[in-house]
Amino acid sequence: MASSKKANLRPGPVETYLARLEPKPRRALRRVTKAVLEAAPGAVEAMSYGMPAYKLDGKGIAGFAAFKDHLSFFPMSGTIVGPMKRDLAGVKTSTGTVQFSSEKPLPAALVKKLVKTRIAEIRRRKAK
Repeated sequence: MASSKKANLRPGPVETYLARLEPKPRRALRRVTKAVLEAAPGAVEAMSYGMPAYKLDGKGIAGFAAFKDHLSFFPMSGTIVGPMKRDLAGVKTSTGTVQFSSEKPLPAALVKKLVKTRIAEIRRRKAK
């Protein structure tokens, strides 16, 4: 009797999203996902606001998306980017978005810092 275990395995929302992208943005966003998971090993894949994301303890900690002319990283908070302006110098930002390109991907250390800052924010709010 053949096992159907493999037949039931489906890629999660992150891999499904990445598989549809061209090679360059896919590589850049895979670097982002690797850094997110290194910063938050217990994070789980999800869809949030129509984009692939990672959650920890049910709270969004990182999302990302590919657009026609840029890639975006979303720290899932409107209060993370502002205080990190020095770390984000030279990168286009808005209140809740960090934009970058396939040619100049976000450094893993920066992604990890954004994620860890978001996790700390969640924990502070939970402690109140």
